[in-house]
Amino acid sequence: MQRLPGARHLEARAAARAAPVGRPRAPASEPLAMLVRRGLEPRLSRPDLPFDLRLPEESLDAIASRLGHYAFRLFLRGAILAAADFLPAETSRYLGALQAEAMAEDCVALGLAERRLRGRYRLRKRARSFGGTLEWWVARELSARLGLEAEIGVRSGARGVGGDLDLVAAAEGKLLYVELKSGPPKHLTDAEVGAFLLRLRAVRPDVALLAIDTSLRLSDKVLPMIERALERSGGVEASPRRLLRETWAVTPHLYLVSAKESLIDNACRALAEGLRALAPPGP
Repeated sequence: MQRLPGARHLEARAAARAAPVGRPRAPASEPLAMLVRRGLEPRLSRPDLPFDLRLPEESLDAIASRLGHYAFRLFLRGAILAAADFLPAETSRYLGALQAEAMAEDCVALGLAERRLRGRYRLRKRARSFGGTLEWWVARELSARLGLEAEIGVRSGARGVGGDLDLVAAAEGKLLYVELKSGPPKHLTDAEVGAFLLRLRAVRPDVALLAIDTSLRLSDKVLPMIERALERSGGVEASPRRLLRETWAVTPHLYLVSAKESLIDNACRALAEGLRALAPPGP
């Protein structure tokens, strides 16, 4: 039978080891620090925006204010996806020619676009998709309205879990996670919903939202997709409850939000419901 090392040998071996390398300090950002406390190694992605975040605050305020109009978001989403030079009417089939031209001029006034020849326009700074702009705007609005501390485009560092955390925020000592989709419901896939649930299990937020920037119904396709995904994963059983319009409580801590009437108002309502669900019962 092999003899185990004695106490003297174990202590001497431990004392011979080199001094440990200093560990990184917790992030100053509370949402990122909350992820670190969950055993993750978060880091921020480079913002994908059609404008420079170093613009004066009044310029950023003007861009955020204009993004509050659903039609403008449709236009800018199409402009980002268009070729380098585009005609305003090419950006979206949901906008009339005069409306699209007015919004192109709004982009010029905001410093987002410049006029080209023959009625065409070009964005002054290219972005890969509208997703980064949507994340920036929603984080800015929720922070302003609810006093949240928020981060966008966060790589969680969780093993085997792909995709960024679109928006994480801290409020009342709770971690909030918002997954944002800028396309219509028909483009959402079962794989994307499954990946969202994987991120939920890795991060374990107190309240989570799947917010889709669309005025279309979510109860036709998206809500059943989430119910099926929860059932397949053996997670918490869904018990959908309509809060208002197309905003749903899927479970007491998971919400589905649309842009019908107002994406931000609907998200605020869902977050309020989620925080109330975490509170102790009333007297």
